[in-house]
Amino acid sequence: MSGLRVVPTWRHGRERLYVCRTDGANVAWYDRATARVSLLSEDRRQDVLDALGPFLTGPVTVGPPPVPGPAELARLTLHPDDDLAPNRPGEALHVALDRDPGPAHRLRPDARRRALQAEQAVGEALDRLEDAGWHTVHSVPLPGGDRIHHLAIGPAGLFAVHALYARRQRVRVTDPVVAVGRGAPLPLLRRVRADAARAAYALTAEVRPVLAPYGPAALSVTAPLREVRVLPDTDLTGLTRVGAVLKPADVEALHAMARDRRTWLRV
Repeated sequence: MSGLRVVPTWRHGRERLYVCRTDGANVAWYDRATARVSLLSEDRRQDVLDALGPFLTGPVTVGPPPVPGPAELARLTLHPDDDLAPNRPGEALHVALDRDPGPAHRLRPDARRRALQAEQAVGEALDRLEDAGWHTVHSVPLPGGDRIHHLAIGPAGLFAVHALYARRQRVRVTDPVVAVGRGAPLPLLRRVRADAARAAYALTAEVRPVLAPYGPAALSVTAPLREVRVLPDTDLTGLTRVGAVLKPADVEALHAMARDRRTWLRV
């Protein structure tokens, strides 16, 4: 008996299987996505492979842990309080509602809860792009109390995505005005473009603006829009069909910058 046990975990949305001694210390781990077994001790190679045997689904690379690149080193040195990667979709709204849930009984639905539904739906749709090489940072705080709802980073580039609650309502877009149902038209596209411009300044990279209505009954765009894409939450996979402009290393480096709260202090 080797005395080793396998403990599955999730790391950055990907499954990792740790091989541990009986005292809980790690001796190796297996990343399914990269088909690599990283050994902390070459002496335990065969014991580790025997323990992982039921979990291996094909050929794997076995060796010492890979040397971290610049993006990984930046992540490792980032203080947890400055790391935005753990943010949930709508993180700022979660915090606001926890601090002030509002009256238990109200005549009209709380607009914050509707906005949270929209950000959660859009955020979950963007998170599903991770297997295609994308990262999304949610609820990016900006000076002055503003925030970017979602910043999506992938092979097709960077996108500042603004979620809009429109469940079972008609959305009409006439640049720069957006009207939802019977609500008053608002120049929302100016806000969407401004968010992208601030993100571009912070990251020194092109960031394209996206308006993402959540659950619209109908969507009409009356004229070609300047720069802005309008994609319902169910169509956000369309971002993966845009031509690739970033290499994987570029995606990782930009994600490392975007997840650092300090990046956004002067925009």
